[in-house]
Amino acid sequence: MSKNARSMLIFLVIAFGLSWLLALPLWLGDGLVEPMFGVIAVAMMFTPAIAAIVVVFVVERPQHKARMPGLWPLKPAGRFIGYLALGLIVPVALILVALPLGALLGVYPADFVTFSAFQQMLDTQLAAAGVTELPIPIGVLVGLQLITVFVGAFINLIPALGEELGWRGWVLPKLMPLGTVPALVLSGVIWGLWHSPLILLGYNYPAAPPWLGLTMMIGMCIIVGAVFGWLRLRSESVWPAALAHGAFNAAAGFSLIFAAAGESIDTTQATILGWSGWIVPLLLVTVLIATKQFTPAAKKVTGAVPDSVETTTS
Repeated sequence: MSKNARSMLIFLVIAFGLSWLLALPLWLGDGLVEPMFGVIAVAMMFTPAIAAIVVVFVVERPQHKARMPGLWPLKPAGRFIGYLALGLIVPVALILVALPLGALLGVYPADFVTFSAFQQMLDTQLAAAGVTELPIPIGVLVGLQLITVFVGAFINLIPALGEELGWRGWVLPKLMPLGTVPALVLSGVIWGLWHSPLILLGYNYPAAPPWLGLTMMIGMCIIVGAVFGWLRLRSESVWPAALAHGAFNAAAGFSLIFAAAGESIDTTQATILGWSGWIVPLLLVTVLIATKQFTPAAKKVTGAVPDSVETTTS
């Protein structure tokens, strides 16, 4: 077994093993309604980072340890800040555009005028608190949700980094010698399968059979993971991908805000989780591959391979 294959095997055993170990109380208890679900789900997000740290510091022990997963350096500053901005905006845009596209294709029950599902949810919450009506118009509240999602991206940054240190920080660059497309697909499959402890319990795809939910999660992780991978490789830093992951998680609830009341959402078909939501990001990734945007900026300019990314592109 080669050194890289051994490192990858150790990484996967740690990341997947710890993930299943943490999720065990859900399987032995009440599943997704277990009171500790939120804590367990967040804790699971740090397992890829733990795996990456063990492999880098114990197994491989390179000279520049922070460079390998893309934690450092944070320069050149202009490029770094530019990709951070893209990491903040692009995932939110992809989640939002999936909704009208799903509505156009007839798979997303949208209400972009009265926001009836959101209104119904708020009415229920207000009634429980003894309040009779909203203090501000529903449209203003929707606008505030759009603004606060960017605050949520930074709040989510640390747990998102827990995943991204593993998937895009360490795994993706290790797979890039296979070629751009194989590396993106394989890293996405790994990321999707890692979600198995929760997806098989019905997370994200509650109405789908477990096998279908996991299949759809893998597909989503391949496509969305490729967008995160572009941010990581092009910026030569894991931070833009981590911020993108944080923004992605913060914006996930938009599908409920713009839905019609009384209608169910089939996440195998609608939202960014379903096939209709993959159309735009897949087009984006296709363009990025065709224009060789997965080549690190330093290599594209100088022909040199940066320390943090060992890669060949196809």
